[in-house]
Amino acid sequence: MQFNVVKWEKIWWSISAVLCILSVVAMVVSYTTIGTPLRPSIDFVGGTRLQLELDCSVEGNCDRPLTTNQVREVLEGQNLANSSVQIVGDEQRSLSIRTQTLDVEARTRLAEALTQEIGAFNPESQQIDTVGPSIGQELFTSGILALLVSFFGIVVYLSIRFKTDYAVFAVIALLHDALIALGFFAVLGLTIGVEVDTLFLVAILTIIGFSVNDTVVIYDRIREISKDEHIDAETMNETIVIAVNQTLTRSINTSLTTVLPLVAIFLFGGETLKYFALALIVGFLAGSYSSIFVASTLLGWWRKTINKNKSVAVS
Repeated sequence: MQFNVVKWEKIWWSISAVLCILSVVAMVVSYTTIGTPLRPSIDFVGGTRLQLELDCSVEGNCDRPLTTNQVREVLEGQNLANSSVQIVGDEQRSLSIRTQTLDVEARTRLAEALTQEIGAFNPESQQIDTVGPSIGQELFTSGILALLVSFFGIVVYLSIRFKTDYAVFAVIALLHDALIALGFFAVLGLTIGVEVDTLFLVAILTIIGFSVNDTVVIYDRIREISKDEHIDAETMNETIVIAVNQTLTRSINTSLTTVLPLVAIFLFGGETLKYFALALIVGFLAGSYSSIFVASTLLGWWRKTINKNKSVAVS
């Protein structure tokens, strides 16, 4: 028994449309709330980030979890009221502070004030990053350029390998996957303050590569099965169904073997790789969905439409 992906094509399109609309809404809300579609890290906007963890070897130092209010009171006393504060970790003993660019003296004063008001912090786990605004802008520009170049390269490759309509719908699927990942992180930025950094751009580029690979496999089967470019609608539907079923097991197995290690990284890989892995998980799942249910059915719909119009013109 074959899975008829064409029979429910409008449902697949509706699911994708809803997810894309929600992603756009999330980014619009984020833009109106914080001024950017996604919450940027200091990699892009510049500034100083301090990551501190309470020293639990000091008696009574970790009896109470950290709160953002007590940290903000200290920041206000240092004239840093506009800083971003995030409590991290399940036990709420670590905090991440992003401020304007601070010199060594200002960072020392802030660390001393936090120690005095909140408690002693473990010097071994302390991390301080400083990025200038010009460097942040350069990183952002380079990342966007890399995305544009990758999209252009994919369009050229698919146009040569297949045909222009194949390339168009493959790019639509890529945009679908990237948009869902962006919207997901826009929601995370609004709800729990998750920031996107250069690793997020790497994740988006990886998602694009994974998605187009899956789409190319399905398109290749459609091209091999469909030797006649002017087949009727019923035959085109059968072609899509056969192509999807022949590649379905391969697509699912590839996605599972890729996502499972990423889930392990997300759960046990630490804060640095946690959201990088999450972005890949969301993007890979969206990529598998779009390749199987969206890109294939859209191509089939288009071919049926243009063949129908040609038949009407001839008659």
